[in-house]
Amino acid sequence: MCAMQRDVRKVVVLGANGAMGAGSGEVFAAAGIPTVFLARSRDKARQGMARAEAMAKSEALGRFITLGSYEEDLEREVADADLIFEAVSEELALKREFFERIDRCRKADSIVGTVSSGLSIAAMTGGRSASFASHFLGIHFFNPPNVIVGCELIPHAGTDKGVTAFVADLLRKRLGRELVVTSDTPAFCGNRVGFKVLNECAQLAEEHGPAYIDALLGPHTGRAMAPLATIDFVGWDVHKAIVDNLHALTKDEAHAQFAMPKYMAALIEQGHLGNKTVDMGGFFRRVGKGKEAQHFVLTPKTREYVPAAKTPTPDVARKMKQLHHVGRYKAAFDVFAEATGPDADLMRRVILGYVSYGLMRVGEVVERAADVDRIMGFGFNWAPPSVLVDVIGARRTVALLEAAKLPVPRVVTDVAERGGKLFDEPTVDLGRFFQGK
Repeated sequence: MCAMQRDVRKVVVLGANGAMGAGSGEVFAAAGIPTVFLARSRDKARQGMARAEAMAKSEALGRFITLGSYEEDLEREVADADLIFEAVSEELALKREFFERIDRCRKADSIVGTVSSGLSIAAMTGGRSASFASHFLGIHFFNPPNVIVGCELIPHAGTDKGVTAFVADLLRKRLGRELVVTSDTPAFCGNRVGFKVLNECAQLAEEHGPAYIDALLGPHTGRAMAPLATIDFVGWDVHKAIVDNLHALTKDEAHAQFAMPKYMAALIEQGHLGNKTVDMGGFFRRVGKGKEAQHFVLTPKTREYVPAAKTPTPDVARKMKQLHHVGRYKAAFDVFAEATGPDADLMRRVILGYVSYGLMRVGEVVERAADVDRIMGFGFNWAPPSVLVDVIGARRTVALLEAAKLPVPRVVTDVAERGGKLFDEPTVDLGRFFQGK
């Protein structure tokens, strides 16, 4: 069916009580699309609706939401849905159970999407009908979807091209997503690039300590939140699932950076999951509330928490922050490129590794450097790799990558030879990526 002949008049969300299910449901309902929230029970579905209304800051959202349970309502609601959106737990076997039920009752032209953050899209279609497989793809919203507009669309080899085109149009125009189409590879683009950096920082924390790593590689290096604070926010269990999957299924130049630190695996077994386990903590732990709260930081080697002391800002970081604060972004990265000493060396190792790894995925996971830039900028809220190339200078970036013995992406070599800029988003203010706090 031609993309222009389709319409989405009804969406069914499975796993609607979870963070991604409720958040994704909010996006559909906020666009005025009648949306059915399904969960294990109607009460669970109602909890999901409450979460969605809180995200939207509007009880009026409920006008577009109806509730149901898997046992009583799934087959009936799916039967006339135009889009069935699966957001259950990130377990392939569980997802396949739901897809089997959906396949039996869906109408022939309905689209089925999964919000999976990294499982193989093709593998989820195993045992399903040809119609299901051709109408199936990944729709990876980033959490929380009502705030973060970056989105990955992941067709598999058997997805109908008209279905892909239609969903891309829906996401861009009706749902306001900043969209990137990626290949069906482990963790797609955003998580593959982002969690390489995050896990490398977790590895480095064992030697250098979490407070130092976050002070050295904080927002001044081009991210909304320092890396280890980000892992605490995401959840250690989610982090482990993603990097374990990548370590098992990828054999690229960053394979070693995807090895889960043993101290993290041991603490997860004890119940440490980051911010979601307030009493246990993650890299950081807070006891109490408000001004009376006490702050602790993990010592990875002993797996114990000690009172958090004020961490001195490394000199290279302090100078970069001062320059960012007055909008001198290129001058800040002159400091990054030219500073000497172990702090600067370690900062360059991680940030240049991000640039190299991200842009080396062009041609493998995405078609263009702009695709990597878009998902890192609008999905992770990190400075896109191409922005860093431009503020450092393309020729200097090549020299720094070579000195660090990191792969030099072809797109960087090309811009170094021809001149000009690599980042081509004239309406994007670079200041949104660099903080001088």
